[in-house]
Amino acid sequence: MIWWIIFLLVALATIAYVFYNYGSIKRLPEGNQDMVEMAEIIRSGANTFVRTEFKSIAIVTLIMAVVFTLFIERTCGITFLVGALMSSCVCIIGMKSATYANVRTANKAKETLSIGETVKVALMGGSISGLSVQAFGTLGLLLVLLFFNGVSHTSVGHGLLVNLECNASVMRVTTYSLGCSLVAMFNRVAGGNYTKAADISADILGKIRHDLPEDDSRVPNTIADFIGDNVNDIAGNCSDLLESYVASIASGLMIAVTIYQSSQALGETGMEAVYQSSTLFPIILAGSGLLACLLSMMITSIRKMGDNPEHELDLSNWVAAGITIVLSFIGCMLLFKGIKLYDDFKLGWISPWISALLGIISGVAIGFITEYYTSTDYKPTKQLAEIATEGEAFVITKGDAIGSRSCLLPVLIIGIALFLSGYFCGTYGIAISALGMLSFVGATVSIDAFGPIADNAGGFAESCHLDAEVREITDKLDSVGNTTAAIGKGFAIGSAAFAAVSLIVAYVANYTAAEAVPTLNIASYVVIAGAVIGGALIEYFSAILTDNTIESARLMADEGDRQLSVPGVLEGKVRPEYNKMIEMAANQALKKMLAPAVMAIVIPIIGGFIAGAEFVGGILIGATICAIPKALFMGNSGGAFDNAKKYIESGGIKGCGKGSPAHKAAVTGDTVGDTRKDVVGVALDIFIKMMSTVANTLAVVFSTIHLL
Repeated sequence: MIWWIIFLLVALATIAYVFYNYGSIKRLPEGNQDMVEMAEIIRSGANTFVRTEFKSIAIVTLIMAVVFTLFIERTCGITFLVGALMSSCVCIIGMKSATYANVRTANKAKETLSIGETVKVALMGGSISGLSVQAFGTLGLLLVLLFFNGVSHTSVGHGLLVNLECNASVMRVTTYSLGCSLVAMFNRVAGGNYTKAADISADILGKIRHDLPEDDSRVPNTIADFIGDNVNDIAGNCSDLLESYVASIASGLMIAVTIYQSSQALGETGMEAVYQSSTLFPIILAGSGLLACLLSMMITSIRKMGDNPEHELDLSNWVAAGITIVLSFIGCMLLFKGIKLYDDFKLGWISPWISALLGIISGVAIGFITEYYTSTDYKPTKQLAEIATEGEAFVITKGDAIGSRSCLLPVLIIGIALFLSGYFCGTYGIAISALGMLSFVGATVSIDAFGPIADNAGGFAESCHLDAEVREITDKLDSVGNTTAAIGKGFAIGSAAFAAVSLIVAYVANYTAAEAVPTLNIASYVVIAGAVIGGALIEYFSAILTDNTIESARLMADEGDRQLSVPGVLEGKVRPEYNKMIEMAANQALKKMLAPAVMAIVIPIIGGFIAGAEFVGGILIGATICAIPKALFMGNSGGAFDNAKKYIESGGIKGCGKGSPAHKAAVTGDTVGDTRKDVVGVALDIFIKMMSTVANTLAVVFSTIHLL
């Protein structure tokens, strides 16, 4: 109890710091009248979209909460709502803070012409999102544990209408995680459609059809694109990584329970102390990471920044990771040293910390690999820009090759880390490794959120006709932001892989809890059939998202063309109908979000009730194995396409500036990459995690009620 209270206070202190930064951002001046007006349009559009979206989310959430209460466990409807509430709070706070920080970042560049001062404002805005993710995720889980007295291996519960017994305490943790997952799925699907339909249509209109500058305010789609950066790259990303973070903690708690039950089935005695430590260590690891991120962001805020944004952002991440490693080591020693341990703990009391360290190292390594394949500082993206002189076909083919090549090392790192974690610490180590990667997620998301804020700041500089020196600063930050965003996507995919695997392990242990050694027979025709279907579902899900986005982009491009044909718009004398374009983007996104989002809920339910728990296990394995490399391919090829275009725009290829054939070929690549990196790639990780979380919630049901 004392540990829970300590980290509850850390979470509350972090939230207080978040709101302090929020107030500090709002007190900064917005700039000239054009900037104030543009900021209000973006803020209003983002608020309207989120309000409308959450009306739909609220209906689905309430229906699911009632179903869980009636048919699964009488209290888990409440915890499901708490999870949805925490995720919603993070989305709203992150999105609103970004719509204040973007214009103030542009204005700081205008006032000071200093990269360091401008970086500090953008990172302050990003820290509001990042720290909120970890603080609210931790807060909600601790409230659930405190109110319902923790996680117990003897807890028994059932629904109000159904008397099917389950472990009530485990069910509360899984439904809390599922509430976070539901909001994340809707945000990623709807936000991705919104922002990329606007972005693609704006690029087609401005750069290909009319030869206008990027972010030109005469193109109505541009403003919708600015809004989309906030509702997807900020709100969507916040809910995505919050869900991964919570799912990793949940899987650690579930596996701790099932390991203890297995030890009792084998007749082992005297294991109560290690059980208590095993259920507490995920909380200590997460809480230590939260404290580390808070300290890192506070140090960054008071330190004088130089003119190297990459160095400043990397330093923040390294400080957070370093403090997490030290604090988690101390926590592991206090919990596990001197007590009787499970046989799986091959290195003794230090085994859980080694697993966490493997996760942390994996996260950092995947970030470096992603940076190599997507940054303009390295060979792959430069080669992609150079080949743009040969035309669109060469760009697409080379980009695909870069994306495919970039998959091997991250997957190898994930595989080795999972193997070593399992070898040194058993199935518990796999969950702890997943949480280790996400333990300093507050710093990671803070740096990732820096990207869209800097991107929007550059948009303000262009659309509000600020001096060239200002645009030069914001372009520098935007380029860095593209890389941090690509790294963030790689981190999100890598962490999703760890989280999904740990959830699958927890699922198998969950539905085979009565067995001494939980196993899933992968040679069974039932499991193989499920795995084949699960892999195919990844492709189908990707196709739905791509079709939806391209259809929305086509409609918006046609509407933008119509508005540009109105006399006076192209001349800059008449303002386009921004609100109509914003409304179109929102309507298209909301209309197309329900079917793909519901897929992740429905698929394991249908599979479980028809063919049972093993079939669902196969679906999860097949989907996860196919989704990890595909998501990496989508994210990294898309990031390389985007930065290759920016490399040409910055004059990296001699004689091939904006408007040249090479630039237009690169724009085509960027258009292809937009849907990949910001729609499909980022939604796949939620898809596999959400299916795994739904399966964990209903594991007991599938093992007892199925047709075949």
